[in-house]
Amino acid sequence: MESPAELCLDLVLDLLLSPEEAFPVPARLRYAADDPYAVHVAFHVDSAQPIGWYFARDLLLHGLLRPTGLGDVRIWPTVVDGRRTVTLMLCSPDGDAFLQAPAARLACWVRQTLRLVPPGGAAERDRVEGALDALFAANGAPEA
Repeated sequence: MESPAELCLDLVLDLLLSPEEAFPVPARLRYAADDPYAVHVAFHVDSAQPIGWYFARDLLLHGLLRPTGLGDVRIWPTVVDGRRTVTLMLCSPDGDAFLQAPAARLACWVRQTLRLVPPGGAAERDRVEGALDALFAANGAPEA
């Protein structure tokens, strides 16, 4: 369920099987103000549970404009048959997946997440401060 502090986007991504063949994969992207750095994506494939991935919101934001990412998640803008898309490359020990999404829908949704929690916004600062407080408490360090 979506709340005012959470934004979801349902869309169908193209799983690229070859340069000529793609398979449609329903997906849901979720962004929550209480986890301001992360985007969660759940892929709804033929399995009992969706397959989930987390990655940085900044990675998606930058990937709309230029190739970005290292390691398990890489994102870059592309043009396919005259339409702007975004390619996501997800790497796991089981293999790599290349998925394409409509750039305009992703850009609109990312803009909404930035309105919900601006970069460096209060929710982001509160979360960092809370994590630091918990770290200091766990280590027995005096509070400043």
